[in-house]
Amino acid sequence: MSQYDVVVIGAGPGGYVAAIRAAQLGLKTAVVEDSKIAGLGGVCNQWGCIPSKAILKNATVLHTIQHAEAFGITVDGVKADYSKAVDRSKKIVETQAKGVGFLFRKNKIDLIEERGRLAGKGKIKLEPSGKEITAKHIILATGARPRVFFDMKPDGKVVFTAKEFLSMRSVPSSMLVLGAGAIGMEFAYVLQNYGCQVTILEMADRLLPKEDAEVSAEISKAFKKLGVKFHTKLKISKIEQKADGVVVHATDAAGKPQTFEAPRLLSATGVMPNSENLGLQEVGVKTNAQGFIEVDEWMRTNVEGVYAIGDVTGKFPLAHVASAQGIACIEKIAGHHPQPIDYNKMPSATYCEPQVASIGLTEEAAKAKGHDVKVGKFPFRPNGKAQGIGEIDGFIKFVVDAKYGEILGIHMIGPEVTEMLGEASLAMNLEATAEDVDITVHAHPTLSEVFKEAALAAVGQPIHM
Repeated sequence: MSQYDVVVIGAGPGGYVAAIRAAQLGLKTAVVEDSKIAGLGGVCNQWGCIPSKAILKNATVLHTIQHAEAFGITVDGVKADYSKAVDRSKKIVETQAKGVGFLFRKNKIDLIEERGRLAGKGKIKLEPSGKEITAKHIILATGARPRVFFDMKPDGKVVFTAKEFLSMRSVPSSMLVLGAGAIGMEFAYVLQNYGCQVTILEMADRLLPKEDAEVSAEISKAFKKLGVKFHTKLKISKIEQKADGVVVHATDAAGKPQTFEAPRLLSATGVMPNSENLGLQEVGVKTNAQGFIEVDEWMRTNVEGVYAIGDVTGKFPLAHVASAQGIACIEKIAGHHPQPIDYNKMPSATYCEPQVASIGLTEEAAKAKGHDVKVGKFPFRPNGKAQGIGEIDGFIKFVVDAKYGEILGIHMIGPEVTEMLGEASLAMNLEATAEDVDITVHAHPTLSEVFKEAALAAVGQPIHM
């Protein structure tokens, strides 16, 4: 029986980061990961964050070529082989997985390629070997999987989730996308640029419904210009999955029946936890009604020595949140004094074009919490760098507390705004004010100058407006 200080079940962005940090702090560490389920890097690397961004880059390159005349370049006979985009993404996935394996070897972390299941206090049973290992601390980092409604069966032929989509070798003539969150919007952008007519079906009142309302309005304009069709405020009653396509039956906001048909459908309607077959019930680990594992601020479950991090907790299903949870959990185990995670300051990003990025409270949420807010907003259109690269749509918006000047939220839509989330996150975590952003010199010409101008607008002092 092998004995460890820490055993992590799951090698995704929460699990492998937690394991590396544990090893750095001198804890004997192992990671249990069934490569048949996900593999090194987890869902994020295998069929999530990484391959999707690679394919999105292919789509943006294609989009640029299709609009090359704006740069004085004439391009004839363009051929876009979608299967090559998929091949490229899989090579990147392999490279990233090898990188995680290298980090395990470098940090002397044991990788056990089996399924792990809780088998009593400090015990993990491995399947299929039947062997048992023990650990003082067990971290569950098993992630989540796409949630599918209406008894649909993702088959990779007619109905797809993100997993099947990222292995799709060709683009259909048309496709329905169920859900206008980040995944639905990103894949809709890819499909439309590759010549597929996309129709997004959303039950909320707008695209990207969790984002600031003005951002949602701006992305709606951009997608309409791109040619994407979308319907919001839908109440879907039935989905027929046939051998040659899908029929969606719904009712619109006015109560009028609507029917949508396409040869393929992508379901992008959130996730459900991978909390089954972990032995949770046997050892008494609590889950909520949806199956997510309940944890405290240090990722501890109700059972001593058992922790959970990442999507399986249902806190904030993003890779970087899982990593942050993993580090906080390990540092607490090791006797350090980490800061509790403030989920209100977790950045979010959507990588379609224009990109969408946000952190903190929206204007609506800030007002609902009773804040007297000031809003500063600055467009990309007058920015010299934006004009130079030919991407002038979008804006950056600051939501600031009127009394104390505290930045409550930052909401961005436009070119490369996801790369500005680092500055936004730093500002909020250091409790910076809009004035603090003002005195920070931003290089010229850069897109980040819009970030500063938006902060200046929040205090009534924009220079270029």
